[in-house]
Amino acid sequence: MKTLIWICFIASFGAILFGFFTEYEYSQKIIGFGVIGLFFVVFPLFSYYRWKDKKVEDYMLTKENIDKMRENQRKSKYDI
Repeated sequence: MKTLIWICFIASFGAILFGFFTEYEYSQKIIGFGVIGLFFVVFPLFSYYRWKDKKVEDYMLTKENIDKMRENQRKSKYDI
C-alpha cells in the first residue's frame, strides 16, 4: 500500500511538473489531471493507510476524554 501511494504521488507530481515546463497544447490539462490525482487518489489512499487500525472514539471529544485531558493537565502542573 505504501509503495502504491508513493507511485501515485510521484506520477501526479510528475504530471504537474511536466505540464508546467512543457509547451504542449494540452499542458494545462496534464496539470489538472495531476492535481486531480493528488486530491482524489493520493490523499484518500494516504488517509486510509494512516487511519485503518485506529479507533475514532479515541479522537472524539466525549465526556470521558475531556475528563482525562483535565486530569492529565492537573498532573502536569504539579509535576514541575
